[in-house]
This record gives sequence, C-alpha cells and structure tokens, in this order.
Amino acid sequence: MYFGVRSFIDIGKSLVARGPKYPNSRLTKLRELLLSYNRIAEVPAEISGCENLERLELAVNQDISGLPAQLRKLTQLTHLDLSMNQFSTIPEVVVQLPALEWLDIGSNKLKTLPEDIDKMQSLHTLWLQRNEISQLPDSITRLQNLSTLVLSNNRMRDIPACLQSLQNLRFVNFRDNPLELNVSLPPSEDEEEEREQFGLQFMHAYIQESRNSGGTDNEDLKRDDGSLSRRTVFVQ
Repeated sequence: MYFGVRSFIDIGKSLVARGPKYPNSRLTKLRELLLSYNRIAEVPAEISGCENLERLELAVNQDISGLPAQLRKLTQLTHLDLSMNQFSTIPEVVVQLPALEWLDIGSNKLKTLPEDIDKMQSLHTLWLQRNEISQLPDSITRLQNLSTLVLSNNRMRDIPACLQSLQNLRFVNFRDNPLELNVSLPPSEDEEEEREQFGLQFMHAYIQESRNSGGTDNEDLKRDDGSLSRRTVFVQ
C-alpha cells in the first residue's frame, strides 16, 4: 500500500494485515496515521521515518504485542492508541517518547507498569482499563502532569496513598476492581451534579478510610465457615 505526500492518513477498518509503506522522502509531512480496526500483527519500523507524526492509532488490531525500537524517533508524537491488542507491558519505546501526552493501552494483558514510567513527563492522560494490573509502581507519582488515570476492570485490591501526591489529577476510575474496602459515597444533594462513584472523591475517601483502619487488611472479617467478607464503609 502506497501513499504520496499527505499530512493525514486514515485506513482504519480496512482489514489490512500490514502497515502502509511510504517513500522515505515523503514521510516528513505526515502528522496523523490511523490504522485501527485492522489485522496488523507487526508494526512496520518504517513509520519511524514520519518525523512529524503527532497521532498514531493502532487500536483493535488484536495481535500486536510489541513495537519496533525505531519508533523512539517519533519525538513529536503526542497521541498513541494501542488499545485492544496483546501487549503484556507498556513497551520501553513508548516510555521513551518525550512528547507523549495521551496513551490508551486498555484491553490488553498488562499485569504491571514499568518502574521507569516517570520518564513520561509530558503524559496527562493514561487509559489502563480492562487489564490485569494489581498494583502501581511508586514512580507513577512523579507523573506530575497526569490529570486522567483510568484503571477500571483491573485486579486492584487497594488504592495506594501515594496517588494523592498527583496534584494535577482530575479524573480517575477504579470501577470493577476487587478492592478490599467497600467505601460508598453519600448521595449528592445537587441533582445536576454527577458524582462518579469510583472517581477522585472516592479515591480520597478510600485512602483516608484505609489509614483510619490501619490498612485494608484489617477490614477482612472471617465468617463462620472461615471465608473472608469485606466491611462496607459509608463515608459522610
């Protein structure tokens, strides 16, 4: 597949199995490359020649599990969508992208995040929904530009108190995690105000209740049959 000089290319939902090829002299003009909903299993290293690329979408290709190291040359890339593929970790080349502001790597097979995730100093939005993450590295607290963090449908059993140090955090989602404490927020008196039950206020309330109880492990109560139940805490 060949394209001439363009700043925007969208071949999403085309069921292509290989990424497009470009003559090297014409790569520099491309700013957006949308390749979602295809059958790409291997991302071509030639994309690294798109030196002005700002947006790259590779969602729902299902078989992509890695990225070529050459993509570190995409120093202008701000938006990257890798959702619904086969990634088991955030690729190191992604961590090295200096301008990256928005990353969606939801619906993959992530169990942990890289310890050096704090290298992503430009990142303000991180989508991690529908993975297998059970804990977060302390280094995530050094992402001081992070304003959106989505961790719904993972395996988090606790919310680390260190997240409170993220001063610019405005939106979080911990819905559908096996959290040890069942913290519930009171209903809002303002009917027009939508309160996200597992959002930022919930996060702060959960961390405070965990501190008050001396840690979430103390909230496990044994039933007569020896199994564990969880105490529900209603925050006033």
